[in-house]
Amino acid sequence: MQIKNIVLVLFTSLLLPLWVKGQEMSPEQCRALALENNKAVTLAKLNKEKALYTLKAYKANYLPKFSLSGNYLYSDSKFETQIPGGYLPTYISDPATGELLPNVMLGTGGSPVMGADGNPVFNQYAFFPGIDLIFDLKNTWMAGISAEQPIYMGGKISSAYRMAQIGDRIADLNRDLTHAEVIVKADEAYWTCVKTKELIKLAESYKELLEGLLQDVQNAVEVGLKHQNDMLKVLVKLNEAELQLRRAQNGYGLALKNLCHVTGLPFDSEIILPHTFDDITEFDYDNISDISSRPEYAMLEQQILLKEQEVKLTRSDFMPNLGVAANYGYINGLELNDNKLLDATSFSALVSLKIPIFHWGEGHNKIRASEAEKNMAMLQREDLAQLMELELLQAHDKLVESALEVELTKKSLAQAQENLRVSENRYNSGMQTLSEYMEAQSMWQSAYSEYINSLSRLRLNQSYYQKAAGLL
Repeated sequence: MQIKNIVLVLFTSLLLPLWVKGQEMSPEQCRALALENNKAVTLAKLNKEKALYTLKAYKANYLPKFSLSGNYLYSDSKFETQIPGGYLPTYISDPATGELLPNVMLGTGGSPVMGADGNPVFNQYAFFPGIDLIFDLKNTWMAGISAEQPIYMGGKISSAYRMAQIGDRIADLNRDLTHAEVIVKADEAYWTCVKTKELIKLAESYKELLEGLLQDVQNAVEVGLKHQNDMLKVLVKLNEAELQLRRAQNGYGLALKNLCHVTGLPFDSEIILPHTFDDITEFDYDNISDISSRPEYAMLEQQILLKEQEVKLTRSDFMPNLGVAANYGYINGLELNDNKLLDATSFSALVSLKIPIFHWGEGHNKIRASEAEKNMAMLQREDLAQLMELELLQAHDKLVESALEVELTKKSLAQAQENLRVSENRYNSGMQTLSEYMEAQSMWQSAYSEYINSLSRLRLNQSYYQKAAGLL
């Protein structure tokens, strides 16, 4: 399918410059213009672009993330406190061990002298006058760079990335499907124009035939060989022919505007179409293609794969998560009694591990729900696949019927033309009535019209079959 799309794009880019205003448009040029200018195709391209960028975004989750951060704090509030003063005990050094010992007064027997409060009495005391502390937060700021790297997320990152890959593939298939639908619309518009143009030619030929007959009848009436009633019969048929011609011309005008709409051209564009239907493409009607090439079927397959990844993604929410983070920063500020306390850089590292233990069956139930959605997608694929097969068989049957219809209407047209020739000779020789001759003309017109319609139906049924078989 990708190779076919590349070929189609190259063909479109080469073919588009070949059609200019006033030049005959071919079916291939009509398709190329429709694919180039159709809004649905543009939307499909944008959807593909969105899927591609989404895929790149999820791929980035495998790599470490770096961030710059900064904070600034200004506050005119000051926090004040006081450490009260007082007398502090002293210590002396033991000459033998160097250990600091309480410098207490010793009494008789070497025991410490106890004061009235029950505490030992020291030989010396140091006086601590007390300190007033003032904290100032103004102009405190910090800045740093951090890095985070997931190590194991229970399969969350890989599942999300695979889902993005599937989404990108679905966008490709949706673009293929849109191309096929636009091509079918282009074929419908193109061959409808060709059909209505052929019907105009038929209506003109039928009108000319009746005008010639009217002239012959008028001449015969003037010399008394025909009745006035015969001329009125011809006039009635001629009026009907003029109405049919007008309807065909109006239909052709609307068909041209619809063709301009499908191909993205202005309504007043001068489009020249072939004078007749060209050779019909031969098909092997005995061998029916399968639906495996249809983008719709491939999209159903991708939907199942997407649901499988959703099950894994749901399961990852209840698996252990392990990650590491590192930060290197600088902090400045926080003054104490007009002396700055913070003015340094620091590095920190963090390892984070989270292991879910018990969630009252939440994980199990969510996983079962995701698996149920996957089973629903599988059943939907089977049901829609059967409908696609039926659609393919129906399209094939209609194509075979159209091919047979073309052959039969072509034979009927040849027989009607021969019947008209014989009837004209018999009428001119007086062996056939005017009504019988006009009936032969009507049969010829009807056979010709059916032949034109059968050619148009065959062309369209070929496109419908190709779409149903995934060949567009």
